Amino acid sequence: MELIKSQIRVLIVDDSAFMRMALSRMIASDADLWVVATAASGIEALPKIVLLDPDVITLDVEMPGFDGLETLRRIMAQFPRPVIMVSSVTLKDATSTFDALAAGAFDYVPKQPSSMSLDILDIRDDLIAKIKAAAESRRSRDHPILPRKPPRAADFPLNQVLHSATTIVALGISTGGPTALEEILPLLPGDLPVPILVVQHMPAGFTAPFAERLNNLCAVSVREASPGEVVQMGAVYIAPAGYHMTVDRPTNSRTLIRLSSKPENQMHVPSADVLMQSVASTFHSQAMGIIMTGMGSDGAQGMTAIQREGGFTLGQDEQSCAVYGMPRVCAEMGILDRIVPLLRIPHEILQAARYRKTSVG
Repeated sequence: MELIKSQIRVLIVDDSAFMRMALSRMIASDADLWVVATAASGIEALPKIVLLDPDVITLDVEMPGFDGLETLRRIMAQFPRPVIMVSSVTLKDATSTFDALAAGAFDYVPKQPSSMSLDILDIRDDLIAKIKAAAESRRSRDHPILPRKPPRAADFPLNQVLHSATTIVALGISTGGPTALEEILPLLPGDLPVPILVVQHMPAGFTAPFAERLNNLCAVSVREASPGEVVQMGAVYIAPAGYHMTVDRPTNSRTLIRLSSKPENQMHVPSADVLMQSVASTFHSQAMGIIMTGMGSDGAQGMTAIQREGGFTLGQDEQSCAVYGMPRVCAEMGILDRIVPLLRIPHEILQAARYRKTSVG
């Protein structure tokens, strides 16, 4: 019984019997996880949550009756806990997935448009990692622990004299990223004097609708990056899924975006490391690197490169991260000039770029 008590309890909610079976097998293949039950609908799931008290729920986006979004809202209102959305990569499902993240979902995993073509190995590792991260995030909130060093912004005083004015920002982010970006990018002014290049770990089919969603929320222009386009001030570029994003500076006044599937030895494509290393080698001390919520260590090498070139490195603090993974690695390496809460990040960007609000006559 002790083993079961220590396992992460998972409830699977999906109207497809095939998907319930496939997800159950994936999850049960890990000794740390336990599928306590499955449900074929949101209506069936709600009483099972009360009865079984699962640690994490996987929830289909599209279901008859209560759809995933309505079920999620009821879960969050009545018995909040981490929910991972299982989403197809159609435009409609991608949009619903972002709505679910805004409504409190922890994260999502993509599935094939046809459930019968599901490649179990294709999402198994991703799903298991996210379930474990979700359970850990719940335990951290239920049982707060004393923060580790170095967690506080005060531990990283920013000496502006040491840094050149930032002319470009490279930002790496993963789990919890869509919600975090929806919170901070709308706080930036339309006359932002620097471009921001973003690597957000996402599957194919999600980056374009995500960029469009952000663009509708922001004063700055947000778009999915295109190969060869000229980087403009006050614009935010989201790296498309499946391509590394780098920069090329043929002249001091002209910077171009390059997209490539190489290097191929990266765990993530796009990779924050690849973007940041390119920005560091091109802009040197004028580069700013930001590392935000996410699992793993992507961005650590890139942030190291930016700091080595004399650029400014900023990390999101533990308390405001959905998953304090990527920023923690950088903090423990001692490569962050400053650590701040999520909502402080826009101010830090403006300060580093020496922003002065344009007066209106």
